[in-house]
Amino acid sequence: MILEIADIRITPGKGAAFEAAVRTGAETVIAQAKGFRGYKVNRGVESPDRYVLMVYWETLEDHTVGFRQGPLFAQWRAIVGPFFAAPPVVEHFELALKSA
Repeated sequence: MILEIADIRITPGKGAAFEAAVRTGAETVIAQAKGFRGYKVNRGVESPDRYVLMVYWETLEDHTVGFRQGPLFAQWRAIVGPFFAAPPVVEHFELALKSA
């Protein structure tokens, strides 16, 4: 399992609309992608225009090749991209430790 983490800064004051767009995009577009296993979104407390989007993928290639290089990525960006104040910073993680 791979965890994609996107650190996203949005245009101030657009939080509710951005959250709705992420929900729509994730549930109607990303959900179609091979290897998609779920997502979570956290909003900054001190910085409410900062979000951390966590997307779970079966493999790294499911995200970097299957999704990012396919037609679904353009659909996703069309939904959420207008809210970005700067390009998101995206990195991938694999599980190292887990609580019981």
